Amino acid sequence: MAVSRAHDASAPLKPKIANFDSSTAMLRALASHLKDQDFIALGSFPKWSVPFMSVVGGTVNRLPSALRSAVYSFSGWTEAVAQRKIVGPRTDPGNVAEWLCSHYPKRRYPAVMIGSSNGALMHVCAACGIPWLPQTYLMPVSHRRLDPNAVETELARMRGLALRFLDAHRDVALHHMHDPSQDWLMVQLMSYFRLKYLRLPDAYKKFITQCLEPGGTICIVNCELSWPTTRIADRYIFQMGALGGPTADEYLNGGPRVAAFLEQKHASVRRWTAPEPDATRPEAEWGFETTLTKEIQDFAGVNGYRLETLSFSHPEDLSAPVADLYASWYREHGFAAKELLVESFILMDPHRTLRAGLVPFWMFFNLIPSLDSLETYLDARSPFDEIAIMLFSHGVRSIGLATIDEWNRCLARARERGFYVGVDTRAYPQDFATFVNYSRDLERYFGKADLDVPLLPYSRARDFIQAHSGNARISWA
Repeated sequence: MAVSRAHDASAPLKPKIANFDSSTAMLRALASHLKDQDFIALGSFPKWSVPFMSVVGGTVNRLPSALRSAVYSFSGWTEAVAQRKIVGPRTDPGNVAEWLCSHYPKRRYPAVMIGSSNGALMHVCAACGIPWLPQTYLMPVSHRRLDPNAVETELARMRGLALRFLDAHRDVALHHMHDPSQDWLMVQLMSYFRLKYLRLPDAYKKFITQCLEPGGTICIVNCELSWPTTRIADRYIFQMGALGGPTADEYLNGGPRVAAFLEQKHASVRRWTAPEPDATRPEAEWGFETTLTKEIQDFAGVNGYRLETLSFSHPEDLSAPVADLYASWYREHGFAAKELLVESFILMDPHRTLRAGLVPFWMFFNLIPSLDSLETYLDARSPFDEIAIMLFSHGVRSIGLATIDEWNRCLARARERGFYVGVDTRAYPQDFATFVNYSRDLERYFGKADLDVPLLPYSRARDFIQAHSGNARISWA
């Protein structure tokens, strides 16, 4: 009993942040690979429980739509911090950073990346065998049920809590993001507080000092995606909407698609009313806040590390170059590179991808813009023998959702076989079993493949992306 208490006391405190967030899930996926493990069920369940949880998920998928929506909202709400605990050890950004670092094996790495979340980039890190540390993470905060369209009420309710948190933690900015289209179900019971580090956390400094090789490289990941936002107070930014189906203008000013969506939801309004934007700033989830750059530069200089910056305009700018990087590396080592795995948001597994010799193409979500990116990629390359697609289900037929028929069109382009991985096409986008079944199906389809792909030198990955970025503005400097 005493041993158990000592172990618990020495382990980093599990913070109250979202497992369904891009930064948390991607870091855990990458860390699983660096531990030579598959990324099972988004890191939420052990491998032995997958058959049981698959049955549970299938049972939920057969419920009436309204009940499925309720299950989805409640499951997200369980990850939210209670308002009375908005300031405490489980929300402290320093403790969050320590917990994030604890996922990685403590060994020497030739490079480390810091900054924006990006699914394609996780495959670069996996192939090179290096870690990534996020600038941004999501802390959902619970509230009593709220009409998703009541934007001004949302802001009025949560403003005091946001200011209280920021008063306690001076080294972060808070981006309060409200998306009543893609997050229709979630924002009924919680608010999205995205925190961006403005200073390099002590835990990051300690991890880099202990684990980065002397003279190694720190790469700042700078996604330059911006969004019209409103400054509520110092370090407190409100963002209406998010990257995906509706445009920023539609979120702020309405339009036919917004009106049709709200009518379908039996809303009392036909457009949303949000605070007037006063500036364009880094997008809440994907954008990089450059205030952090100076401290990273100073830290690298003092410790003798090489510093580089990878800049790009949109999260999917890296998807095609990274897919091509994998195909090139496989072929160089005698592997066919004829199987394409299309990933969606946080549905990914870098370890299984490499062990099975799959070419990864990452999409930031399941909406029309991502469908267009995939089709553009396929148009410009020789046909793949197999195309496998994973689709993130967010529980709502939001504006700009790509339909199963449209995804089927991509699968039909495979020369031999096109198929879904973990997708119940009848339940999509309310397919809540997919969060377990994607890992079940990856094991089923690709579990016997165990290729010994050598580590990709970091400099080789950097040079390839720089040379094959196409029209994307990607620069290493």
